[in-house]
Amino acid sequence: MKLNHNHKTGCFHFSKKNNQYIKNILISLLFHLFSVVSVDIMAQQKVAANDVAQANNPLAKFTAFNVHYYYIGELTEVNKNAHQGWMRFATPFSIGKSKWLLRASLPISSFPVGPSLEYKTGLGDLLIQPQYLIPLGKPGISFGFGPQITVPSATVKELGTGKWSAGLLNMLFNYRSKKLQWGYLVTWQASFAGPDDRSNVNSGGIQPFLFYQLGKGRYLRSSAIATFNFENNTYSIPIGLGFGQVIPKKKVIFNLFVEPQYSVADKGAGYPHWEIFFGLNSQFK
Repeated sequence: MKLNHNHKTGCFHFSKKNNQYIKNILISLLFHLFSVVSVDIMAQQKVAANDVAQANNPLAKFTAFNVHYYYIGELTEVNKNAHQGWMRFATPFSIGKSKWLLRASLPISSFPVGPSLEYKTGLGDLLIQPQYLIPLGKPGISFGFGPQITVPSATVKELGTGKWSAGLLNMLFNYRSKKLQWGYLVTWQASFAGPDDRSNVNSGGIQPFLFYQLGKGRYLRSSAIATFNFENNTYSIPIGLGFGQVIPKKKVIFNLFVEPQYSVADKGAGYPHWEIFFGLNSQFK
């Protein structure tokens, strides 16, 4: 059975019993951490609404390093789970008078692959996304547009495409409201080089995101990514609802969150039927 890997890619393989045990530990630790953080925040001065908005702004003009982890409880058409991890780095830069933001993402993945559905673990393909931050003349709205390129850096054949791919992306984030922030990310890419025995790439993604501030640095969130493989006409459309806590410090803003996500429409094997998305974002002032 051929599995789709154009969604995201992730971490380590454990037995079914250990997977449940580790999932329970992760959820318990995260809940405990949020509880401790909430008490700490309540004891401090009120968290500025703008700090929370900017902590969730993917186009914020700050250097950032994010660590994301997906526990995939069930893959579509496959009675297997999987693990996904991402290391993401972003930094602003200038070309002449124009302002840009460079984003780079590298996955670490563990998926069941091939007819035997044997687990393979390793690095995935590197994604590079420079975005031109287009000034709209409207305070509170960030708008970015630019190219993206995927480098075939996978350390295990089955965890990458084996192809060089390039495409475009567009991102918007609206934080004019102190209570509700929203935006989207739209991407598309196609392969242009690589071994002939590997499948061509022609894929896209749509990620709407919504953040509702509850006060004192807490917020509700939704950021599930819909993915489309135009080569084989498969897709995954999930929805998510989660909770986050922003912790502003002197030189860095930490952003902790958890977001369960569930597929409402899909076609093809190897997409997440349901998953839990954990994240720690660090934004340096």
